[in-house]
Amino acid sequence: MFIETETTPNPQALKFLPGETVMAAGTREFTSPEDAAASPLAEALFDLGTVTGVFFGRDFLSVTAAPGVDWVQLRPQVVAMLLDHFTTQAPLFTGPDASGILVPGEDEDVGDDPADADIVAQIRELIETRVRPAVANDGGDIVYRGFRDGIVYLTMQGACSGCPSSSATLKHGIEGLLKHYVPEVSEVRAA
Repeated sequence: MFIETETTPNPQALKFLPGETVMAAGTREFTSPEDAAASPLAEALFDLGTVTGVFFGRDFLSVTAAPGVDWVQLRPQVVAMLLDHFTTQAPLFTGPDASGILVPGEDEDVGDDPADADIVAQIRELIETRVRPAVANDGGDIVYRGFRDGIVYLTMQGACSGCPSSSATLKHGIEGLLKHYVPEVSEVRAA
């Protein structure tokens, strides 16, 4: 087995491609050792002591290191753990299925005005078809949090969370795209 590694726009994060499915559906972000207890792989990565974030995508995972950590030393440790995990076909989550895993709630959601249902559908479609694939290429994901008064609220995850260029991505990339296709959008903000 060969695990490919890619840099991300976030200098603290690397993207790892094991050449097989990581999560069949959805994504999952771990931002603390307590969150990581739901996954033996995420927990092992946090146990290295220098990992501050783990993100599972469909066919990749991204690992974020603490500021000042040298990836030259950390990368081989992460690759070794991933090789062990995927070659032994160990479960990604604890328990027989993922039903007992605490998933962050939608309490961060701003919500939508029911009168804006058509606009929200257009925004969600653009995010799913154009934005999420591009963000996944950078080792992360983006979550729609709501649309109110012309403002779209989004949350960046994985390697994109805390990335120095994430605000530029939101403001210049995503905001420009949404404004172009959905004139009712006046601004994009991080939720």
